[in-house]
Amino acid sequence: METMELHRGRLIDHIQLVVADLAASRRFYEAVFDVLGVPIGGEADDYFWADELFVSSADSEAAQGKLTGRHHLAFQAKDNTMVEAFHCAGLAAGGTDNGPPGERPYHPGYYAAFLLDPDGNNIEAVFHGPHERSGGSVKITFEG
Repeated sequence: METMELHRGRLIDHIQLVVADLAASRRFYEAVFDVLGVPIGGEADDYFWADELFVSSADSEAAQGKLTGRHHLAFQAKDNTMVEAFHCAGLAAGGTDNGPPGERPYHPGYYAAFLLDPDGNNIEAVFHGPHERSGGSVKITFEG
């Protein structure tokens, strides 16, 4: 039996995606973040950001003229309903289905949906199911 402790906001300081079409990305991320309860934190002509995700155009000073490659980002959801709302909102805002809402075999209670954003990044919303909470972390026990 293995116990893993998941910490929110400890491993990653920030992520930057450099995208081909900033307006299309803004529509997509604004829609999925709205249902996840994450506000857009700021914006300029060549970027926007929410929490620790920065999305910029290739001509942004921070991008150095290069698009980022394909990435997989997983965002935490509060429950299965939020995962389903994420999937619907993302599809309506230009995302492409990459795995409908449902349970996954990663661990008991793992409920997720996957979308490709306008640049082909694999974007996931996941609810880890009922589990023991302690402070700012989650303890999940894996058997097998």
